[in-house]
Amino acid sequence: MNYFPLFADLAGRAVLVVGGGSVATRKVNLLLQANAQVRIVAKKLNAKLTALEAENKILWIAKEFNAEQIRTAFFVIAATNDEALNHRIFHLAESQHKLANVVDDQPYCSFIFPSIIDRSPIQIAISSAGKAPVLARLLREKLEALLPQSLGDMAEISGKWREVVKAKLHSVTERRRFWEKAFNGRFASLVKSQQQEKAEQTLAIQLEQDYQGGFVSLVGAGPGDAGLLTLNGLQEIQQADVVLYDALVSDEILSLIRRDADRIFVGKRAKGDCVPQEETNALLVKLAQQGKRVVRLKGGDPFVFGRGGEELEVLAEHQIPFSVVPGITAGIGATAYAGIPLTHRNYAQSAIFVTGHRKADASDIEWQTLARSHQTLVIYMGTLKAALISNRLQQYGRAADTPIAIISQGTQLTQKTTIGTLANLAELAETAPTPALIVVGEVVKLHEQLVWFGEESEEKRLQKQPHFTLDSLSVEKVA
Repeated sequence: MNYFPLFADLAGRAVLVVGGGSVATRKVNLLLQANAQVRIVAKKLNAKLTALEAENKILWIAKEFNAEQIRTAFFVIAATNDEALNHRIFHLAESQHKLANVVDDQPYCSFIFPSIIDRSPIQIAISSAGKAPVLARLLREKLEALLPQSLGDMAEISGKWREVVKAKLHSVTERRRFWEKAFNGRFASLVKSQQQEKAEQTLAIQLEQDYQGGFVSLVGAGPGDAGLLTLNGLQEIQQADVVLYDALVSDEILSLIRRDADRIFVGKRAKGDCVPQEETNALLVKLAQQGKRVVRLKGGDPFVFGRGGEELEVLAEHQIPFSVVPGITAGIGATAYAGIPLTHRNYAQSAIFVTGHRKADASDIEWQTLARSHQTLVIYMGTLKAALISNRLQQYGRAADTPIAIISQGTQLTQKTTIGTLANLAELAETAPTPALIVVGEVVKLHEQLVWFGEESEEKRLQKQPHFTLDSLSVEKVA
């Protein structure tokens, strides 16, 4: 261990910063966040430090450095462009047994500044002992993405309840189990959704050990690429006791579920096995009433042809608390990966999402609206009725040579985009792998120009998902 990690209480303590430029400003901003009393020694201050001094947030105590200034400081930061002066400050601080940091000069540091993740009062510091600061920053960014912003609020509330819990639960084991349940259960979900009052009520009920209710999170998994799963969605599925998932949820997404969580398939497939919606609804209620943290994981977005609204209606009827995490719908994700913009000033001023799978007693589709020119039509679950769609659109005025695309297994490694015209849509749909999305409109012409081929796009894709190669995207053009 090159450096011993610790957290210092700087509130009201004097910290000496020698330097008045941009480097010093960065350190001053951090110190002010910790409520330190910042004392500056510099010949002149830059505009930002001048503003802070005018607001009495920092003290500009001198223009020239001297050893006496160190005596009353808690620690010292040297941030000048004079290397000899910086080194002198370090040695003087050492002689007075004061911690010192010469910015970007690691051999002359008795302490260093880590990369910080701030979820006050929860704080995480990451250090590479000055060897690889960029690597430390990258690690911080990854952790930032995984840690919910509500952690600080959770810690604040638990701090208020700590003595109450300690008085009620006398053993360390009992208290540990209580807080583990709280931080992984309904309490955490309520804090995350900014329902602090209900969160504290949940703690009170849990403390009396008679609360048995669970919580359901309706999570959109996106169209397939694990990189398109939202941060909130990732956090929810990694905290779940049980996950109910659809057929459209990719294996990459499923691999992110906690290993000890139960997985239950409740998907539907055209011409295939189908779990009735009523059975799924009942299962959600049953699992929540058992006190479990349940995630209902749906491909795409749960409110875009995902029947998520129906499931929430059932939960509401049974007074089961729930939350919703939106996802990227296939109509947006798959078309973007195929290089097909949904709107374009030259080709389409609007986009319409429709489903080819409807209730038997549903009212007839307004084909005249769907057949308008200068708009993009995105059809979910439409391949089985491709012939009907093609005929109706042409019947109501859409030209037979209107460009169309069938995007199969969108955003996944196996994505395939087939290009054709409205006239041969039915023929192409017969052989298209499923699940597939149909796109009708002049914007399809941009596919060849904008599809993600080329070194720059490939590099960006590889950075996001290292196992991905653009060569795996198959594109077929049909004359």
